[in-house]
Amino acid sequence: MIIDVHGHMSAPDAYYAWKASLLAARGSHGGKPPGISDDALIASYNAPHPSFGNISHLDHIDGAGIDLQLLSPRPFHAMHSERPTKIVEWFTVETNNLIQRATELFPGRFKGVAGIPQSPYLSVEQWLPELRRAVTELGFVGAMVNSDPYEGTEVPPAMGEPYWYPLYEALCELDVPMLLHSAGCKFPSREPYSLHFIQEETVSVWSMIQSNVFADFPDLKVVVAHGGGAIPYQMGRFLPSVVRTGVSYLDKLRNFHFDSCLYTQDSLELLMKAVGTDRVLFGSEKPGTGSQIDPATGRWFDDIHLLIDDIEWLDADSRADVLENNARALFRL
Repeated sequence: MIIDVHGHMSAPDAYYAWKASLLAARGSHGGKPPGISDDALIASYNAPHPSFGNISHLDHIDGAGIDLQLLSPRPFHAMHSERPTKIVEWFTVETNNLIQRATELFPGRFKGVAGIPQSPYLSVEQWLPELRRAVTELGFVGAMVNSDPYEGTEVPPAMGEPYWYPLYEALCELDVPMLLHSAGCKFPSREPYSLHFIQEETVSVWSMIQSNVFADFPDLKVVVAHGGGAIPYQMGRFLPSVVRTGVSYLDKLRNFHFDSCLYTQDSLELLMKAVGTDRVLFGSEKPGTGSQIDPATGRWFDDIHLLIDDIEWLDADSRADVLENNARALFRL
């Protein structure tokens, strides 16, 4: 099997129109979501999409041989920093509901990874009821965590700080991994959201390694999206710390898992050599940023399964671990 831990939902246009209405009215018209039928939701996964190479969500994952995809919200739509906070909460609840419905409408193809209403103007404890509902009532197997709820407008608490501890405690209690994946990035930030993702993942890994998080929460499961930001590729800068601390930076990195959502073979090989194939989980983000045809190869940029196939030194057991076994174990599938 191929289990893809990094997929994002599809939805009908009515869902995005409702989001626009929430933002325009700032909740003054209430939070009632649109009445999206099963047929409309099914059609959103079967319809060709101009942003994703003009083929559908299901065509993308079928073409990549993906048997099971873990679906999370589209991160840049999360609008965590918007006010009033009730529109963030309403939108997150309905987003999780639509993901759960997709898992039922396409049996065996999808599992849910929960969005959390991470408004920075709520306490972390106020985020947790929706996390608990998603796991205990909707059957979700993980949660997507945004390390910057301010979405670039202010400096958030670092992921190693006690601010985040109620969330870590809940994740350990529920025994579900978090997919560390930033969300939107708003003006006047210097970078677009795609770069913001990578920067936030980099800072978050560094922050958690430098902190007591894994001593305080030894059962915390963390999957870092996009191959871990820049850390695995710049780790040489941190290796000399072993002289000062007596602890290998590589050993510290093994507190994390990393997805394979990288679009070059060189990057994938470096990641696997840096952290070990037992710490890499297949993730494609199909359909998403990479869902365009590479004119140099004729492949989709996000055909990550083909890039993994091209790694000659990867033996059959390690390949199976990356494509299936690591995800099956970590997410208890």
